[in-house]
Amino acid sequence: MNILFVASEVAGYAKSGGLADVASALPKALKKLGHNIKIVMPRYYSIDKTKLTSLGEMGVHMGSLGEFWCEVLVDKIDGVEIYFIDYELYFGRANLYTDDSGVSYDDNDRRFIFLSKASFELAKKLDFKVDIIHANDWHTALIPTLLKSKYQYEPHFKNSATVLTIHNMQHQGKFGNDIIDIAQVGWESFTPDNLEEFGGVNFLKSGITQSDVINTVSPKYAKEITTTEFGWGLESYLQKRELLFGILNGVDYNQWSPKKDKYIAKNYNFKSLKSKQICKKDLQKIFNLPQKSEVPIIGFVGRFATQKGIELISQAIWELLEMDIQIVILGSGEKWAEGFFSDVAKRYPQKFATYIGYSDELAHKIEAGSDMFLMPSLFEPCGLNQIYSLAYGTPPIVRAVGGLDDTIRNLDNYTNKPNGFKFYQATKEALVGTVRWAVDIYYNHPKKFIELIKNGMSDKFDWEVSAKKYEKLYELALLKRGLDI
Repeated sequence: MNILFVASEVAGYAKSGGLADVASALPKALKKLGHNIKIVMPRYYSIDKTKLTSLGEMGVHMGSLGEFWCEVLVDKIDGVEIYFIDYELYFGRANLYTDDSGVSYDDNDRRFIFLSKASFELAKKLDFKVDIIHANDWHTALIPTLLKSKYQYEPHFKNSATVLTIHNMQHQGKFGNDIIDIAQVGWESFTPDNLEEFGGVNFLKSGITQSDVINTVSPKYAKEITTTEFGWGLESYLQKRELLFGILNGVDYNQWSPKKDKYIAKNYNFKSLKSKQICKKDLQKIFNLPQKSEVPIIGFVGRFATQKGIELISQAIWELLEMDIQIVILGSGEKWAEGFFSDVAKRYPQKFATYIGYSDELAHKIEAGSDMFLMPSLFEPCGLNQIYSLAYGTPPIVRAVGGLDDTIRNLDNYTNKPNGFKFYQATKEALVGTVRWAVDIYYNHPKKFIELIKNGMSDKFDWEVSAKKYEKLYELALLKRGLDI
């Protein structure tokens, strides 16, 4: 199949979350299955233009705003061509979606309409006859409507079907209705069963109602978003969709494996777990914690955001610190959380340490050096850190939502091959109780704890498996459109 994969970010070039990881890894896996896939993304300021090859200029008509000319650049990642839309007015800025104070750019609607329309124009420029256009999140969720209202009768798209992957329901792309004339989707699209929402437009809603097939990044999350708790107001539209699936993200084990991790103090596998203690000692040294091998370290790596359960951690922290444990936190985000955890580190330097910001090297060291890994998310479409933790022999402590529930098997009398600890209620009491339970298993039931490590390190979440499921999705999308596979 000829696949046009359109995303606002791709790991290795620009990243703010899990979308970028998928946009980098999934196309590579699909390429290995024999598909002809091309990635399209913006060329942000942070991407070095001198390392890319120019294919010249290309016009993109923005309706009532007129025609804008951009430059098309190309690079290759593991044999997959990635095309960059270079337009200074929209993408020549340091951050992806917000200014330095965290406020969304006021032209995000036009920026990503431009990216979506440029993707169609690029296919024509390359003479690429598209079977599947794969849109991702709200940024490119207008693509199915653009196809139906504007492009489906053109030769390059007459046999095209659309797939929309939802990586996070919370962010939907809500704007004023003045974009109808800019997008050129016609006012007939401004209806409650397409773009319209409370007098404005909702890009993600349009994608949900108009794409041929929808998927999320885990089976549990696909079910959750049809409920009021997780649907963010769009659950009724998702309930109407029969072709809604969940495909768990894979992991790049070339990057995340304790056997060959270049960042950690000592490589190891399950048969050489003593070397994990070297990594633990290294982590304690880096964060100036007492080097006590017998005391368990609980790690956390993530954004300081409500979604990640950061309020739960802050509420529970005083009771957690009463336990005989050490805690290491790496992350940034909400300013109150940055200040709060920095203060806790000053008050409890023997038990608690934090790094405000992000460091890939430290993230790897925390996975390898910790004894347990904490992920108390309020919602989690997929999650990757819990999967990394399994690979590194660091049993996760998670709230049973989304991909966390799909990947972690609770230590109880009913679960085969448990690999971690789960709690269900988003409360301080549930978090503290589960950590206390995990710490008790660590100290008083070492054989059970080793069993968790062994089971987790045996688990595999390969992109090859996920890619084959996406292949089936593409076939379903073409069948829905009545097109030949």
